[in-house]
Amino acid sequence: MTDIRRILLALAMSLAVAGAWLAPMDLPAMQQVDAGLKRALVSFATARALNAAISVAQGTELSVQPAGVGATFAPGQLLDPVNDLVEQFSTLMLAASVAFGVQKVLITIGSYWPLSLALTLVALAWTGLRLRRRTAPSWLSRLLVVLLMLRFAVPVVTLGTDAVWQKFLAQDYQSSQQAIENASRDTAAKDPDPLAGSANPGIVDRLKGWFSSNTDLRARFADLQQAVERITEQMVRLIAVFVLQTLVVPLLLLWLMFSVLRSLLIADRS
Repeated sequence: MTDIRRILLALAMSLAVAGAWLAPMDLPAMQQVDAGLKRALVSFATARALNAAISVAQGTELSVQPAGVGATFAPGQLLDPVNDLVEQFSTLMLAASVAFGVQKVLITIGSYWPLSLALTLVALAWTGLRLRRRTAPSWLSRLLVVLLMLRFAVPVVTLGTDAVWQKFLAQDYQSSQQAIENASRDTAAKDPDPLAGSANPGIVDRLKGWFSSNTDLRARFADLQQAVERITEQMVRLIAVFVLQTLVVPLLLLWLMFSVLRSLLIADRS
């Protein structure tokens, strides 16, 4: 290792120790986690409202007796496949909320002062050996990598993920979330009235009322089904956004950070 590299690594360790105590990234990272948690909870609440509106329509059973002949049917069951997708979507939004909650806990744990103290001691020992042109023991280098990951990984990954969110995902989230909220309101407004199709005293009037309400119900259920099916793509897009934000991008950034630290502190110790 050249003298310049030793000096640069010593400066990097000094910045890491200072950052461990001053915590310049913790507050911004916590704010971004709170914002992500709020978005996930809003999507979860919207999905539950949409699920409730569809469930009301699914539970609608019509009992009619044209010409004295009884019949019972449940046209709302046609919405069952769409409702299954909405339930799965709400489950994924709840999982995303839990992931953001876990990030908050990890940021709090990483900022605990004993961890900063341990990182300071190990970093000073490792840097002292390097400045004396001595090779640090492998266990010391590995311990330093572990402590750096524990202290900085979650804030760095959170801020990096937020940068990806702002650049590539925010617009998709806003448009898809708005579409689902509109669909939830439309679905509640188009829920068929379970009292529709009630019989009138006369046989002829009962026949006319049954056929007219039956036609109206078919149209209302068709409109309801189309309104819900139109947001299928929006739900899939929201799922993709939250999977990227809570799983794919954080894992990639964690892997990248670990690889860089490993190459600098472990792979080349000569």
